[in-house]
Amino acid sequence: MIVLGLTGSIGMGKSTTAKMFAEAGVPVHDSDETVHRLYSGKAAPLVEAAFPGTTRSGVVDRARLAEKVLGDPAALKKLEAIIHPLVRADADTFLGRHRAAGAPIAVLDIPLLFETGGRGRVDKVVVVTAPADIQRARVLARPGMNEAKFETILAKQVPDAEKRRQADFIVDTGEGFEAARAAVDAIIAELSGEKSGKAGS
Repeated sequence: MIVLGLTGSIGMGKSTTAKMFAEAGVPVHDSDETVHRLYSGKAAPLVEAAFPGTTRSGVVDRARLAEKVLGDPAALKKLEAIIHPLVRADADTFLGRHRAAGAPIAVLDIPLLFETGGRGRVDKVVVVTAPADIQRARVLARPGMNEAKFETILAKQVPDAEKRRQADFIVDTGEGFEAARAAVDAIIAELSGEKSGKAGS
């Protein structure tokens, strides 16, 4: 099974691209969705123990947690030390399940793939990109977002140009929905061809 890492900076259209892979029948593991699930399950007591007062009725209150960790690198590291291993274990279970089912390709949607040293966990990397002006407009249109927040997030992410340099495949969502879908279909076709080529050799 080929494990495809899907990543991209904020506002590049990664979630939309992940949906396109899923719609094409490729299993997708979504890190963000996994964190949401963990926050209302396994991770909640661990987060509460590390950051008292951040859960309500056994579920992590994201707003309260943000107050405790945002702008505090040590607190953020502490939170990541709790969450990252749980997300990784969930992804490993997902991959094991689809490998056993004979899936030719599976996608790990990892927002901070390069930032968290996730390159070694995947066979190929797809970077989702868009021109900087489109990215900025998309992000600033989000509720609660402002210029300062956007710049802070960007500063923590590996620059888009560097991500593209390290990518095996690039999907440019700035060219519109259909062009992005065509790029996704081409990636699946190429990887499926690689699989059958290997099988036949």
